[in-house]
Amino acid sequence: MYLLPFFFTLLLSTFSLAAEAKIELGIDRLFSDPYAKLLQGKKIGLITNQTGVNRSLETTMQLFIQHQKRYGYELKAFFAPEHGIFGESYAEESIATIKSVGGIPIYSLHGETRRPTKEMLKAISLLVFDIQDIGSRTYTFASTLFYVMEEAAKQHIPVLVLDRPNPINGIVIDGPMLEKEFRSFIGYVNVPYCHGMTIGELARLFNEQYAIKCDLHIVPMKGWKRSMSFEETGLTWIPTSPNIPEASTVCFYPITGPVGEIAPVSIGIGYTLPFKVIGAPWIQADLFASALNQYQLPGVIFHPTRFKPFAGRFAKKSCQGVLITITDRQRFLPVTTQYAILSALKALYPKQMNEGIKAFEEKQNNFFKSCGTQEIFKILKTKKTAFEELKTIHSKERAEFLVTRKKFILSDYQ
Repeated sequence: MYLLPFFFTLLLSTFSLAAEAKIELGIDRLFSDPYAKLLQGKKIGLITNQTGVNRSLETTMQLFIQHQKRYGYELKAFFAPEHGIFGESYAEESIATIKSVGGIPIYSLHGETRRPTKEMLKAISLLVFDIQDIGSRTYTFASTLFYVMEEAAKQHIPVLVLDRPNPINGIVIDGPMLEKEFRSFIGYVNVPYCHGMTIGELARLFNEQYAIKCDLHIVPMKGWKRSMSFEETGLTWIPTSPNIPEASTVCFYPITGPVGEIAPVSIGIGYTLPFKVIGAPWIQADLFASALNQYQLPGVIFHPTRFKPFAGRFAKKSCQGVLITITDRQRFLPVTTQYAILSALKALYPKQMNEGIKAFEEKQNNFFKSCGTQEIFKILKTKKTAFEELKTIHSKERAEFLVTRKKFILSDYQ
């Protein structure tokens, strides 16, 4: 009997959060003029997952099902990205196509195929994309959108993107560009690792820079500003995947994600703070934190910490390391912070890092694809002090990108 008040409190708090939302998402604006007319008479394929919700937390799937008669369209299929349509699958897990939800077929775009096939699209006259991205190039939702746009262009099917915030913000731009030889599903377009663009803005860039030439339409948000973190929007965060449980996690993913691929450390996967801690049994927490804080990185500080992962690397072993705290969301540089961590590990623990790098060489191509370059690996392998050189990687190309992206930025978000 004590659970009932708890559930009412949870329900009220959820609707309170929705009521405080400062912005309207693309899905919030779709079923009104002038956008609703884009749906009339169409046979729709919807690319979405559990993150597709409006600001009142109604799912995009349910909204599209219930509004068919009112707006004169027919919903023909759902398409699911990596992690599945409900977000329960882990990274790189192959997702099978399942029969249907509510009688509507669901096709997986992360299983036997990562592109919608001609057969899947034969009954479709409009593709709608509504998925929350996290602002890092290696997160595959943007690659799925690129593939969808390419296949839609071949079949002369329009694509409608319902825009959502870049949850880091629209200001932070950091990290290496993508070199052509390392183009893959975990990095398909030549943008910085953290690009500061929304999914709708990326779609505009894809369409022109890569000459996709699909019939592209964007429903922009209302009220979002580039300086906003996700927390400042007043929206409720829906976990985008099992290891991105909170909105703040998106800021730590580009800091420690690549570190975990090359260094023999835990990055909190299999612990309660995924991507927010970094440690190992052989690290001295105070020494490591002190070394990192000496870099005086903008908008970030490091606290000594101890933790014991319950799964994954170093499961059930006591680790020492650092808890990363972001103090200024507009000034922090996630990939530059990553470089400092790698440099400090190399300087303080050369034996463990060299052993890790040697073991890593067998699967190094995955790291190159993730980073978009081999330069990080080369510098770490050959330099005793790496930070200053790592910071210079693609700095010229990043400056050129800042100029290029101006034409794809939506004026609604200034």
